[in-house]
Amino acid sequence: MDAMDDIQVYVAEKPIKFIDQLRHFIRFHNLAYTTEKTYIQWAIRFIRFHKNKHPKDMNNAEIEAFLSYLAVTNGSSVNTQKIALNAILFMFNRFLQKTIVNLDFSYAKQSVRIPVVLSQREAKSLIDAAKEPFKLMFTIMYGSGLRIAEVLSLRILDIDFENQILIVRQGKGRKDRACILPQACCEQMQVQIDKVTKLHSYDTANGHGRVYMPNALSKKFPKAAGEAKWQFIFPSSRVGPCPRTGEIRRHHLHQTAVSKHLRGLVRQLAIPKYITCHTFRHSFATRLLERGYDLRTIQEQLGHADVKTTEIYTHVVKRGKSGVISPVD
Repeated sequence: MDAMDDIQVYVAEKPIKFIDQLRHFIRFHNLAYTTEKTYIQWAIRFIRFHKNKHPKDMNNAEIEAFLSYLAVTNGSSVNTQKIALNAILFMFNRFLQKTIVNLDFSYAKQSVRIPVVLSQREAKSLIDAAKEPFKLMFTIMYGSGLRIAEVLSLRILDIDFENQILIVRQGKGRKDRACILPQACCEQMQVQIDKVTKLHSYDTANGHGRVYMPNALSKKFPKAAGEAKWQFIFPSSRVGPCPRTGEIRRHHLHQTAVSKHLRGLVRQLAIPKYITCHTFRHSFATRLLERGYDLRTIQEQLGHADVKTTEIYTHVVKRGKSGVISPVD
């Protein structure tokens, strides 16, 4: 399955519809596209909850009713409610310039969830059973701690074999970071790059050799989109029209294709855990903690803005075989 849903949709320079105006405002303030999509989704959901009433005609009462609904009726988590609150406050305070203060609503119940972690044997069995290019993708997620979106966004120039690092560009929080490139995947990574280079030559011969580039880069380096080094490491199986320009391009694989392959392997191997692509990232952090790496180092590898986010993995280590020893043992 292929898609280009991480490319910004087209919005006119002077939009007429409210949602398009909000989207244009978000882009003017240079927020990440993932944030844009999240804020737009919550704005639409908020408006529909109030029977398509225009936000300019709403105030505290409507916001409180929606947030309380999320917590009480919908059973949403604390994080979900916080994201909804942030999106709605951005729409009112920043976009509509209607100051919203002193909100009184029911809060969702706080819950601490310990992340699911794979054992070394389970991770190896999943990677060994996977087909290419998924095997290489799982190896990177487990060996480097990358999110699935970060793996899919990797381009040829992001791989530094000599220094054994890979560069994550514009990760969560729009930050770049350098991560370890596992020695175990270097050979297959080179094979994959060779495949991508040949595929790019084929696309170029057919007039489809240009790849999607973020706005700033596309303006600064107008010819870069046609260069091999900017091609995605994990390209889609077919070309398709860019949602912004309509130009036929080859984007990267879609996340659902990767997730579907992983779910099939979990069923095949009968691993009794709820496993997603993010589980590899959890497992990476846990392995580093078990081997004595400090939280600051792990935080940098994962790209966490706050070390408190990284500390959740200490709950796994302290409760497992590397932590407290049971009296019966």
